[in-house]
Amino acid sequence: QVQLVESGGGLVQPGGSLTLSCTASGRIFSRGDLHWYRQVPGTERELVAQITSTGRTIDYADSVKGRFVITRDDAGDTVFLHMNNLEPEDSAMYYCNQEIWKTELSPRQQYWGQGTQVTISS
Repeated sequence: QVQLVESGGGLVQPGGSLTLSCTASGRIFSRGDLHWYRQVPGTERELVAQITSTGRTIDYADSVKGRFVITRDDAGDTVFLHMNNLEPEDSAMYYCNQEIWKTELSPRQQYWGQGTQVTISS
């Protein structure tokens, strides 16, 4: 069974930093691009950052450019979202999302993590 597990959320003061991680585990043949989303209750899920499977292309939402950095480990098992100079408006549940192929012949499937809460407050 394939799982995406996020961690690293918490409560920090404005101006602080947090690093979220997203680890894929289970039977995985190949991984696609990975996306970080966030969602505030009552609003639509917002794409925050994404990194291609090769790591060569990275994009950020305008609201986080210059403050957030997405990276991944060499094996590609874990993707990190380094969040700096956090603002109260960054408070949300953060989710990672990735397309994964379980075998060479299986179709790609979308997987979501369970989410990790980020709260920015003094």
